[in-house]
Amino acid sequence: MRPVLELSRLCIELRNGPRLVDDVSLTVAAGEIVGLVGESGSGKSMTAYAALGLFPTPRARIASGEIRLEGRDLTRLTARQWRDVRGARIGMVFQDPSGFLDPLLPAGRQVAEALVAHGEARDAAARVRVLLDQVELPASVAARYPHELSGGQKQRVLIAAALAMHPALLIADEPTTALDVSVQAGILALLRRLRAEMGLAVLLITHDLGVIAETCDRVFVMYAGQIVESGATRTLFRAPRHPYTQGLLASLLDPRVRREPLFSIPGTVPGAQAMPSGCRFHTRCPLALPDPCVARPPPLRAHTAGAADRCWRSDEPVAAAAWNAHAA
Repeated sequence: MRPVLELSRLCIELRNGPRLVDDVSLTVAAGEIVGLVGESGSGKSMTAYAALGLFPTPRARIASGEIRLEGRDLTRLTARQWRDVRGARIGMVFQDPSGFLDPLLPAGRQVAEALVAHGEARDAAARVRVLLDQVELPASVAARYPHELSGGQKQRVLIAAALAMHPALLIADEPTTALDVSVQAGILALLRRLRAEMGLAVLLITHDLGVIAETCDRVFVMYAGQIVESGATRTLFRAPRHPYTQGLLASLLDPRVRREPLFSIPGTVPGAQAMPSGCRFHTRCPLALPDPCVARPPPLRAHTAGAADRCWRSDEPVAAAAWNAHAA
């Protein structure tokens, strides 16, 4: 079965500037939640913006690769054709609902905007009530303004708006940021339910591995603009192969282990204009060797069905214990 979303060797760059996303390939099938995880600056949100044909800066552009939605290559669309896709076949949920909801319009009007934009304004009020019920909000929310809603209610309003046109794909960019734990759990449960009921393909972007573990079927780990590891969520969490993935998991709080101080990967994600030679993670990696790690960029290599990693040393037995020794 053809994936709903298929990114193939996607590269994004700034005009007359550096490459921001490099050789990214991933798929999302109907009824599947796929996670894209990594630190801030890894290129996760830029990848999502590319799937919408929108970028936060006019200098950014798709340099090469394909973005296929239901088999259609979106990189070849005109501006008018893109408008027909956004909000109709692709719904987007942004990470800060307060920043994307108009404070001067009631929530119901904002949920109905996609219906109006795509010529479905007839019976919009009734459709808004159905959508609010779908995201577990009372019909009375339609008449309320954003400042009258809690953070979790605002996020549900954005989800309702994203679902207005029955999209095939829902992109959720950090949908639980700044929400408390109980509200976050409710939003994630809602996404799982919608995936099951509507057969949605969901691309979930986050820096939170706990969110990935609770919600996603598969996960792609992104670092410095590249996918460095991918696989089924349970398998990847049980036996991560790339040192970056191992470091992310080692930094999680474990109530069974008393460790002072809390472990974190040393250093920061390199900027697009200062990418190191060879493996992009070698400046922070406890396994890095002058050759091959510093000398040559590693390819993304498949190792089991549906799983891959971008590390020269991932097959070596020392890899799994690298961060344990480093943290000690």
